[in-house]
Amino acid sequence: MSIFRLNHAVLYVRDLAESVAFYRDVLGFDYVEGGDAHRGAAFLRAPGSTNDHDLGLFEIGATAGDSGAGRTTVGLYHLAWEVDTLGDLDRLAVRLREAGALVGSSDHGTTKSLYAKDPNGIEFEVVWIIPLDLLTDEDRAKGGAVGRLDLAGELAKYGPDARSGVGISRS
Repeated sequence: MSIFRLNHAVLYVRDLAESVAFYRDVLGFDYVEGGDAHRGAAFLRAPGSTNDHDLGLFEIGATAGDSGAGRTTVGLYHLAWEVDTLGDLDRLAVRLREAGALVGSSDHGTTKSLYAKDPNGIEFEVVWIIPLDLLTDEDRAKGGAVGRLDLAGELAKYGPDARSGVGISRS
């Protein structure tokens, strides 16, 4: 028996409508059938997902404090959502920037990442993985070290239609 993937994440949020709007309008999630029928909760699915839901949101109210995870308490640092193409990553960079949510980006060698925060300050990552057949020795040599992401350079190198790889560029 082994675990082979993450099925869904559940987040506590201050304002359900604001959070749903962010995940829907910025990241492209949509309600699952009946996903908005639960008082104080919403269930969303990522575009193209076959999961029942990928994200559950539970409202706990406007007076809820920020998470202390990583500063004063243990807890989850972030979730990473994968995009299908490098062009998708570029388009999301624009949408996240326009929403005031983009907080950083990184080149990890085999993966290209954006970091953002939702309206509750919950950080997440959006990642594109270099497919094995496009992986270069230069990419491998980075060995997971964190560098500055040159998204325009990556688009010139791989093209906007380059599909994301599997895992860490394994077939």
